[in-house]
Amino acid sequence: MRVTVNLRHLAAHNLRLQGELSIAELDIDSRDDIIRLAGPLNYDLEVQQLESALLIQGRLRLPLECQCVRCLKPFRHPLELATWTLHLPLQGEDAVIVSNDCVDLTPYLREDILLEFPQHPLCEPECRGLPTPNVGQAGKTSSSLPRAGSPAWDELNKLKF
Repeated sequence: MRVTVNLRHLAAHNLRLQGELSIAELDIDSRDDIIRLAGPLNYDLEVQQLESALLIQGRLRLPLECQCVRCLKPFRHPLELATWTLHLPLQGEDAVIVSNDCVDLTPYLREDILLEFPQHPLCEPECRGLPTPNVGQAGKTSSSLPRAGSPAWDELNKLKF
């Protein structure tokens, strides 16, 4: 069921909308294997009518299943818009579509959720990525590599640029 506001009900007093919007009803096609929706959108909204506009304020929560872009580890990311606000004009050039005295808020919820998706999801800020294999280093030991105090480094340190 889509999130809609009946303007006739709103004329008498402010409305409070609470509930869940399923993944199918939200209709988000991210086309991305890195970020997937993990559950329904939870919303808690208060809608009030201004002179010729609607003001919607509230909270949106959506669980995401992400894959770290550095180490490819799967993790859950709770997407939360704690102070979400939307202003919709009812008249003028940018007026919303009113159908049978109802305004559908679902496209606006979808748009703002997509804008909040993490661009480069990380499992943790300090993630170092995939471990680097020692390819081609099988025969070498750590003693065969030059150390910082070796004569080779001393000669390089003498160069002046």
